[in-house]
Amino acid sequence: MPIQRLSPDLVNQIAAGEIIERPASVLKELLENALDAGARAIHIEVETGGARLIKVRDDGRGMDADDLLLAVESHATSKIAALADLEHIASLGFRGEALASIAVVSNLQITSRSAEADHALTLKAGLGEMPVPAPHPVGTSVEVRDLFHSVPARRKFLRAEKTELRHIQGLLRRIALGRPDVGFELLNNGKRLMHFPAQGDGLAANRIKDVLGDAFLKESLAIDVDAAGLRLSGWLGLPVAARGQADLQYVYLNGRMIRDRLVTQALRRAYADVLFKDRFPAYVLQLQIDPAQVDVNVHPTKHEVRFRESGLVFDFLHRQVARALSQGGASAEQPALASAPAPMASSAWAAPPPSRPAMRPFPVQEAAAVYSTARLGHAVAQIHGVYLLAESAAGLILIDMHAAHERIVYEKLKKQYLASGIALQPLLVPAVVEVTPAEADLAEEQQQTLSDLGLDVERSGPQALQIRGVPALLADADPAALVRDVLSDLTKSQSDAPIESRMLARLGTMGCHGSVRANRRLMPAEQEALLREMEQTPNIDQCNHGRPTWVELPMAELDRLFLRGR
Repeated sequence: MPIQRLSPDLVNQIAAGEIIERPASVLKELLENALDAGARAIHIEVETGGARLIKVRDDGRGMDADDLLLAVESHATSKIAALADLEHIASLGFRGEALASIAVVSNLQITSRSAEADHALTLKAGLGEMPVPAPHPVGTSVEVRDLFHSVPARRKFLRAEKTELRHIQGLLRRIALGRPDVGFELLNNGKRLMHFPAQGDGLAANRIKDVLGDAFLKESLAIDVDAAGLRLSGWLGLPVAARGQADLQYVYLNGRMIRDRLVTQALRRAYADVLFKDRFPAYVLQLQIDPAQVDVNVHPTKHEVRFRESGLVFDFLHRQVARALSQGGASAEQPALASAPAPMASSAWAAPPPSRPAMRPFPVQEAAAVYSTARLGHAVAQIHGVYLLAESAAGLILIDMHAAHERIVYEKLKKQYLASGIALQPLLVPAVVEVTPAEADLAEEQQQTLSDLGLDVERSGPQALQIRGVPALLADADPAALVRDVLSDLTKSQSDAPIESRMLARLGTMGCHGSVRANRRLMPAEQEALLREMEQTPNIDQCNHGRPTWVELPMAELDRLFLRGR
């Protein structure tokens, strides 16, 4: 076949194939146009999941006759005019393809009125007709009927009405979260399904409640930070509220919802130190950046973006989110308590006391002092050698001793490693551990890695290693078990994972060896010291494996259990 020019209809069909996948794709383009037009209230009606009808009415600026005619032409837009405009796009749409592509695969009608006009005009696209007068308030209504009626093959790919409607609802939630200042209403077959009243500017808490429910806000912490020309605001789901799937992850770039791999990886890395295995964090975040520093002209759907300084963006997101997570919960910054017991050295947890002395009553004045600056209150008992029971100003707190101390030791190891290296404690008598030939070979190959982890290990035979030193923080741990576990981590290590992530994972394994064990009886002073160290430790709300370290039962919950006040 010789080379030939494609007809405008065929060009538009190709463009439609890139942009319009299903009814939700159509709705996305129409909603973005409405938002770009300055709408503050958007009403949506669909029938049979959008296959029969998608109607969007807004109260935006509207269009006059000339704009109305151009709006349905391919590559006609009011959002860019020159090549330079592509370098600082601030609008949601800019390609000028959406309405023309929609008109090719459906019956499209637009009715619009500008503030200066006496009446509205309506236009049926693709019929070669001129706009005619019609009743309509200031704003625009777009009706898309019989989607894919001209492309039967595409129509066959549409799913059941409930499925398509679910995609529409998911889309509306994503857009509504990013624009709380705009009101949204959705009707399906005449029945209202969703209604989000307009809120204040920014990611308003009320919009979060409307879209995601109260539970999300109760299990998240707010963030609002800026640095290096970037600003990040919104809500970070607490690690203990992580989910089995990545279904509550919303990121907006200058108001545009995106699904960007770099952003996702940065956030995943920030949560990696506190997440339980195979869990996904929840978050609603707004990233603001100079439009000149990001390219949104990557894909017709505009979900993907390309940052001009990707390393800066990755580092900003990773550091700020990790910092926010580390400063929440029990380790939130609080005034120092002069009368509180001083934090004990790690070695104080290693050797159990010869006997458990009787506990003295906690003086009232001391309890009051602890209640006024100390988040975790004061210890009152140890339960089955596993949990600590503490009394706080709010009620009752249960602490998993091993999980909490594991995080404390790990954070200390991490701090040393990231600063000047892990302090090493030489063993008075070197320990010899029997290993497999493969493990001995690995220890020989990874001697520098072991040294970086504070382990002085050398091969002493075909199946033997000699341990001459361990991290000072783990001086009382079993050196043989410690080295075996580290070698196991080295064997399973994924070479494609970042070096820092691999090292931190190994430090987490080591931290487990230095933590207080179950059935270890703590003296009252040790119990208090553990609570105070928890309050000074980043990320203390979870252990190294993502399990919670403490839970609180407020007095209202305790009263409910015993039916008090009923």
